[in-house]
Amino acid sequence: MHQSTLAQLSTALESNQISSEELTTLYLDRCKQFNGSLNCFITINEELALDQAKSADQQRAAGNASPLTGIPIAQKDIFCTNGIKTSCGSKMLDNFIAPYDATVIEKMNAAGIVNIGKTNMDEFAMGSSNETSFYGAVKNPWDQDTVPGGSSGGSASAVAARLSPAATGTDTGGSIRQPASLCGITGLKPTYGRVSRYGMIAFASSLDQGGPMTQTAEDAALMMNVIAGFDERDSTSAEHPVDDYTARLNDSIEGLKIGLPKEYFGEGLDSNIAKIVEAGIKELEKLGATCKEIELPNTELSIPAYYVVAPAECSSNLSRFDSVRFGHRCENPKDLSDLYCRSRGEGFGKEVKRRIMIGAYVLSAGYYDAYYLKAQKIRHLIRDDFQNALKDVDVIAGPTATGTAFKLNEMIDDPVSMYLSDLYTVSVNLAGLPAISVPAGFVNNLPVGLQLIGNYFEESRLLNIAHRFQQATDHHKAIPEGFE
Repeated sequence: MHQSTLAQLSTALESNQISSEELTTLYLDRCKQFNGSLNCFITINEELALDQAKSADQQRAAGNASPLTGIPIAQKDIFCTNGIKTSCGSKMLDNFIAPYDATVIEKMNAAGIVNIGKTNMDEFAMGSSNETSFYGAVKNPWDQDTVPGGSSGGSASAVAARLSPAATGTDTGGSIRQPASLCGITGLKPTYGRVSRYGMIAFASSLDQGGPMTQTAEDAALMMNVIAGFDERDSTSAEHPVDDYTARLNDSIEGLKIGLPKEYFGEGLDSNIAKIVEAGIKELEKLGATCKEIELPNTELSIPAYYVVAPAECSSNLSRFDSVRFGHRCENPKDLSDLYCRSRGEGFGKEVKRRIMIGAYVLSAGYYDAYYLKAQKIRHLIRDDFQNALKDVDVIAGPTATGTAFKLNEMIDDPVSMYLSDLYTVSVNLAGLPAISVPAGFVNNLPVGLQLIGNYFEESRLLNIAHRFQQATDHHKAIPEGFE
């Protein structure tokens, strides 16, 4: 049963093949069995999960169930969850018990979804390898000597190893799509504003976006039906009609126009990755799609622009962690200044400190115009590149990551190389567009993702293309050895 998709589990619960309590117990047992080696969960909510499962069974018996009622799903530990530790992977919040639910959690609770636990992540979502977490590195179940990607690496690892059938993630510069690629699962980054950020601890407010991490595109559609929508408590939430994301899954993609950016297939892309991605695109052509080369001329500027904008916003957002109202506090501070300095020094890790310092610098007097303002202008150019390209094509396709999962500790002391691994993902966040990564094959037994980028609020189209691709291929069905 643990190999089943959300759609299959929904059918099993509906037909009384299994109860939610039995299903939840099954996944809790797998978490206990494998989390010690993978380190993908920070908190496992056994008591809460079983209580929610019993309630879900009662809802189903009363005929009040939604499609996902009673299904256990893991939550990235960046979403505030009432009464449960919400750490953001940081020592700073190791003692923080959230007093309210994020909108995403609220919506899932209302749908009867069981919260199985909170997944490990790069500290404050800052990282591409899940090695910056205060709770230690997460392991990739395909090869436990490699990283799962980040920052949503705990969610990706848990879904890949079938410790949870699905999980939430957040994507600031690729943090859903890149770990989805490295762990061989499906990850959707929705349009900016499509999923509420209320209660989602902020890293970079103009870039952060929550979304689903699942085995299949169909499962991602089911999750989007729960979590998408306008939220008046989030000032950046989009008042845009919400689709039924499952309605168009089986539509034909005959005549679909796919743009292939020449910048995505040049220097910097591993040749073996290129072959896998090109083979995936050929599968879409067999289904009736046509391809044409396009240009995204400012792609090379996306990394430097992102690593000015994101640290600037992080510096501002993390200034609230002063240890006065909540969070880690140093012992015996001499005065207020000592409290701030030592508490923040002890509470934040190296990567977070690095980005706070960069952000403070680019926002400082005399440098704001030279760095931050210029980066925002480049951001507009990148957005215009996408908009010009999407006038001629329906979607843009390419690799999700520059390579497969790299070894643990390989890049941890080389932040520039780590940043460059986000080449194909950060520009999507700068533009605010939706994008999805789907499993497309393997190189040396490590997964490779195919990325599809759409126009604003066209998640349904992306899910449709991804679903048709998965109907024609079986890469998404592969399970790491030892976790079958």
